[in-house]
Amino acid sequence: MDTEDIEKLNGFLDKDVEIREKIKEQVNELDKKARTMVGILNRVHSTQSEALPPLLDSVRPVLLSCHDTISQLASIVPGNQFWRWKDMWTNSLRTAVFSAVMVEYLTKRDLVSLQGVSDTLGFKAEWADRVALPAEDYLHGVISLVNDLSRLAVNSVTLGDFEEPVKISIFVKDLFAGFSMLNLKNDVLRRRFDSLKYDIKKIEEVVYDVSLRKLTTSSKESKGTAGGDIEK
Repeated sequence: MDTEDIEKLNGFLDKDVEIREKIKEQVNELDKKARTMVGILNRVHSTQSEALPPLLDSVRPVLLSCHDTISQLASIVPGNQFWRWKDMWTNSLRTAVFSAVMVEYLTKRDLVSLQGVSDTLGFKAEWADRVALPAEDYLHGVISLVNDLSRLAVNSVTLGDFEEPVKISIFVKDLFAGFSMLNLKNDVLRRRFDSLKYDIKKIEEVVYDVSLRKLTTSSKESKGTAGGDIEK
């Protein structure tokens, strides 16, 4: 190996180190924002439903600020090298996705699409060969949403909101039905999907308990109807 080849190789290695350090800097920023959003959203479990809007409003600016970080990543990652560097930000990105879908659910009681989350976090189509939101990372974020909703189903009852577990149950069962139609070949994703059965069971137990105690509106109405029939 001659001196010229060694110098070229050293040049390539130095350039990789430089790119890695720049990416790491932006990933740290994304991670800070993701942790900030999760920290705020954790307060959902001890907040009455009527006090949720201000809490969610405090998350949205942090979501919006992810645009700058994603834009910076797009400017650093060389063209057609997305898959080479993506593992550096995967965990932080999945946490950010969870935050986006959680805010959407608590706001509209609906699941935001892959494209919707991509827009929320500031991804652009022209950056697809450098930074993008893969379907796998989106699905991991959605599974994390279900994990957290099973916890919320329990905590909402503690706060005296007996309707929330019923709403969560309907949403999660519909979500699980959709997941069941996906051809999941990724082992980690498949295992996480399988674990949703435990979350659903936990939610169903909460719904059964509040229904048995006649604490939900529907169960109270059915009780009143039954009473009326007896009187007749």
